[in-house]
Amino acid sequence: MSDDAHDLRLIEALLFAATEPLDEETLASHLPPGADAAGLLARLGEEFAGRGVNLVRVGGRWAFRTAEDLAPHMRRDVEVGRRLSRAAIEMLAIIAYHQPVTRAEIEEIRGVATSRGTLDILLEAGWIKPRGRRRTPGRPATWVTTDAFLEHFGLESRDDLPGVAELRASGLLDTGPGAYLGDLATSEGEETASAAAGTDPDDGEAGPAA
Repeated sequence: MSDDAHDLRLIEALLFAATEPLDEETLASHLPPGADAAGLLARLGEEFAGRGVNLVRVGGRWAFRTAEDLAPHMRRDVEVGRRLSRAAIEMLAIIAYHQPVTRAEIEEIRGVATSRGTLDILLEAGWIKPRGRRRTPGRPATWVTTDAFLEHFGLESRDDLPGVAELRASGLLDTGPGAYLGDLATSEGEETASAAAGTDPDDGEAGPAA
């Protein structure tokens, strides 16, 4: 068996055994010096392309996932005990498009005060996390989305978030819980707003929200 074949099997085993997606650097650390991790991942992706599980990239990391065309045959409808509230959905969308963003900035965009319980729900879901503190009076904590958020919504990166045209087409810029999303647009194209202008770099790890 060639070295490449052995390395390919090793990467496959690592990905199957992992409880979460692995980045290329982590995979390469288990390979012999000089091994082409990127090339091996490409080959592995080709081998699994037509099978029941596919190798996919999620948030810059790699994992095996059930083939998309088989999802309808495997889905089972279950009753969900608790759903995200409108406030939680709005907060999550604002964080996704404006990150890193503070709680005060979220409230300014929404136009209403934000309940700490709403923030806790998103934290418990694993979809947001603290990113540091602003170098402004009070040093408020800033929040960003996580890889779990990208994985849940089937996104490879923030660049895959729906653009303004898609949001308009879905009605999210005009009616319903997403009406406020119009504030996210920076142009008539696909751009979205970044965090508030004049934001200083993050500084250290953030503690609980103020």
